[in-house]
Parts: sequence; C-alpha cells; structure tokens
Amino acid sequence: MKFKRTLDKYLEMVLIFIMGIMVIDVLWQVLSRYVLSSPSSFTDELAGFLLIWVGILGAAYVAGQRQHLAIDLLIQKSSISNQKKLNNIINICIAIFSLSVMVVGGMWLVITRFQFNVSSAALQIPLGYVYLVMPLSGLLMLYYSIYFIIHPSENLA
Repeated sequence: MKFKRTLDKYLEMVLIFIMGIMVIDVLWQVLSRYVLSSPSSFTDELAGFLLIWVGILGAAYVAGQRQHLAIDLLIQKSSISNQKKLNNIINICIAIFSLSVMVVGGMWLVITRFQFNVSSAALQIPLGYVYLVMPLSGLLMLYYSIYFIIHPSENLA
C-alpha cells in the first residue's frame, strides 16, 4: 500500500512536470508566431509529443486512482459479493489488455521505431522515445489492476 502511494505521488509529479513543460512550449509557440513574427519550428511537434505522454501516462494515473471512465450501473445494482467478483473480472480484463496491447504491442512499436531509425521531422529525436510511454503506461496499469485484485476493499472506493 505504501508503494502504491509513493508511485501515485511520483506519477503525479511527472504529469505536473510534463504539463508545465507543455504550457511553456505552447506559450513560446504563440509568442514566437504572433509577437516575434518568427514561428519556432519545433514547438508544434514537441507539444504533440508531450500531449501523447500526458494523455497515456495520465490514463495510467487515473486508473490507479479509480477515477477512469466507467459504466458501473451493473456493479452498483449488485450485492457486495457480486461487486467484488465483477471488479475482479474487470481488473483481469484490464490486466490482459495492459499486458497484451500496451506492454507487448507498445514494446514492438518502440523496438521497430529504433530498428528502422525513425526520427521526428523537427526535433530529429528517435520516435522510439516518444512511443516508450505505451509499455511504461501499460506496466503501470498492469500493476494497478493486480493491486486492486489483491486489495479488493480499495476496489469499491
């Protein structure tokens, strides 16, 4: 439980940092385009990459906080024992998705981008670094789903 709280705090700080960099980047983009009349060439691409990271990493964070979008009418209408069973089934599905799509598929995406030396147009950074958020976020979601299976009382929060 302490590890989860620590992980949540670090993930929160990373997301705040990424959002801060993204705000500065977009402000610079607007300033350079409209005030200096000399648009910066990298700001648009950087904002897109940061948005990818904050969106996908943010999805893992909200999954760990049990604040993700869910249609839980069936769970609400069920008895407590059935709620635990349904939550376990849901967490198992999340774990399977996280492992197969996010971790395995994400690693395939990262490895192939590095193998084929695919770089971004403006920043000239390998796109494998951009897509690294997929397996990282998948591992976080996998951890959270396993955590909520082991600690079912937090599942009903």
